[in-house]
Amino acid sequence: MLKEFVSRWPLIRQFQTGADGTGPESMSEHTRNLRPKHQDAQVTPSICPYCGVGCGQLVFHKDNKLISIEGDPKSPISRGHLCPKGADTYELHTHPGRLQKVRYRRPYSREWEDLDQETAMDMIADRVWQSRERTFEETRDGQSLMQTKSIAHLGGATLDNEENYLIKKLFCAGLGMVCISNQARI
Repeated sequence: MLKEFVSRWPLIRQFQTGADGTGPESMSEHTRNLRPKHQDAQVTPSICPYCGVGCGQLVFHKDNKLISIEGDPKSPISRGHLCPKGADTYELHTHPGRLQKVRYRRPYSREWEDLDQETAMDMIADRVWQSRERTFEETRDGQSLMQTKSIAHLGGATLDNEENYLIKKLFCAGLGMVCISNQARI
């Protein structure tokens, strides 16, 4: 019994076979039975959503459950490599501590409360409109101005050109905002 137990040790098998320890003689029963975490999963090619460079990602999913997100070796941009944010995409989506509700802290309050998304969006829209109405300048020195400097917009670099164009038109021409920028410039 002891001889059988000892003979299963990889080092003993290596001595017995004269192998270099990089083949099957170095594997335990547990190691031989290991399988990739995304075996039998479907894979969907995607693009990393963070900085806007366009690194390729492979999204592995099985039975409508996210299993893994990894760099795409076929991507001409990243060739399978991801930055720390891109490499952590899976955990950023699945971490149990991820907030999935809108959190709001009222003025002078020490407590956060959960809001439904509709209420939060209505509050934001009301505040934007009130700020615009309070600070909008139609004219200055007899010249037409049509602007407000009390509201700013900082867009995300993951937006495409079409979305940025619409944001610029809506906020500049529609609301009169002049403080519009994008994180890609910063």
